[in-house]
Amino acid sequence: MHTIDLAYVGRGPHEELVTYIADQQDFYADAGVHVALRDGSIWDPERLRRGAVIGLGRTLLSRLVGGIPWVALNVNTQQPQFWFLARPGLDSLADLAGKRLAVHPRHTGPGCFTRIMLRQAGLDPDRDVETIVRAPGDYGMDLRRLREGTIDAAVVGDTLVPEAVAAENGWRVLAFAGDLFQIPTVGVSVDPTYTDPEDPAVQAVVLAHRRALGVIRDEPDTTVRYLQAFLNGHTEEEVRAHYERFIAPSFGIDGQADLATAETAVKAVAAELGVPATFTAADFYRTRPTTA
Repeated sequence: MHTIDLAYVGRGPHEELVTYIADQQDFYADAGVHVALRDGSIWDPERLRRGAVIGLGRTLLSRLVGGIPWVALNVNTQQPQFWFLARPGLDSLADLAGKRLAVHPRHTGPGCFTRIMLRQAGLDPDRDVETIVRAPGDYGMDLRRLREGTIDAAVVGDTLVPEAVAAENGWRVLAFAGDLFQIPTVGVSVDPTYTDPEDPAVQAVVLAHRRALGVIRDEPDTTVRYLQAFLNGHTEEEVRAHYERFIAPSFGIDGQADLATAETAVKAVAAELGVPATFTAADFYRTRPTTA
């Protein structure tokens, strides 16, 4: 049996669900690979590049800024899974002008994508919005600050069900990021300097993840049961509604990237970072049928 280190660099179903399903359903074992899942959330790029990585947003930014030749071998979705949650009185992203917004750091995928979306709404993220930067993950402090009124809105990920939280507190979901900015994200990437993309262990992981994507698309009851493990602060009805609204329509099944969408996104990210796009989407997203 092959072995491989697989690091996640964010928390929540968007990052972990496919891996969790592949493990629980024994897809890794069926493919002949033992996966050591590692928390790489605070690892520096040099440590990350020694194994396979789930987060494509972070590796894309790392290639643009640091020149690390990451390649993506599998894509789960091109609709980033985070939301703008706001107190009453705000109805659109444009209404965030002059408001206090909790955001991810600008060097992260969600942070960079948020800045792009704010600009699309006609806002300069450095001048028109008062940003409160905090690390992604547990958004409990954001919810507390929203209740206290010390912030007006927050960009939150899927460690919670945003629509359920908004309904419970009388807040608004201003926007789903995946509706505003498309970029192939979350999957499997490697640095060919250290890991051959054709390595049998890598190909086995890709195969197992594509089987897990099939479960997400074709087995809603099974997927909702697994989602409940991540979203155990919500009812089954809330989790199922989240799956039906955001997971099922957003996640693909073949692991392939839409290169036209990806090319536009890579250029937008490079422009936001202030660096040249020295490679094409096809150079980064090398998704194709697995050889496993």
